Amino acid sequence: MAKLHVSVPHQLSQEEALRRVRKAIVSAKDQNSDKIRGLQESWDGYTGTFSGKALGYSAKGTLTVNLTDVLVESDLPLFASPFKSKLEAAITDMLTRLLA
Repeated sequence: MAKLHVSVPHQLSQEEALRRVRKAIVSAKDQNSDKIRGLQESWDGYTGTFSGKALGYSAKGTLTVNLTDVLVESDLPLFASPFKSKLEAAITDMLTRLLA
């Protein structure tokens, strides 16, 4: 299983970065309900765990909002390993725009 690891720096307060990330997750759930099933999230302070299914495959990971960056880590299913760099680039792009 491949490990996805994305770190995106930000200049926001930790609280504002967390607010934006949580709002984006709610929006993603609404906009992609036909593609993503059972997306669950649980937060403990600035660290969230998530799990769900996309295209019939399960995924889970953590999202941590630090003082100066947002870190996303996840185990990728075997079928997604060839797309690891594209997934990391897409997450980096989305977080960069979100945290600007």
